[in-house]
Amino acid sequence: MTSSSSLSPLQRRIVWGVRILLALAFGAAGAAKLAGVPQMVQVFDAIGFGQWFRYVTGVVEVGGALLLLVPASGFFGGLLLAVTMACAVATHLVLIGGNPAPAIVLALLSAFVAWRLRPLPRLAATTA
Repeated sequence: MTSSSSLSPLQRRIVWGVRILLALAFGAAGAAKLAGVPQMVQVFDAIGFGQWFRYVTGVVEVGGALLLLVPASGFFGGLLLAVTMACAVATHLVLIGGNPAPAIVLALLSAFVAWRLRPLPRLAATTA
């Protein structure tokens, strides 16, 4: 059982809206990384781990976007993307500089989705 079953219809629509927004944002960002957009190549050159890391990040972002759109896996998609964006914030602050605000916003929105869709423990059936 997940907490999404306890959401009101309005809350469910809000969570779906955020999921769709995040899926579009991460799908586009991941596709840009996988396509080798020059700006993405430059960013990952500045990070210094090599271009393989750009491909891994692109696959994680596209995969997370897809997970967000599947009702049963939305929690995992939100969690994966929140962790990815937390690492992006740290990368901005420690390695490459620049403005970490977009990554912070995406991390918070992804964490919101993961929190709203988190699995709740089932209550143990009492037998007397």
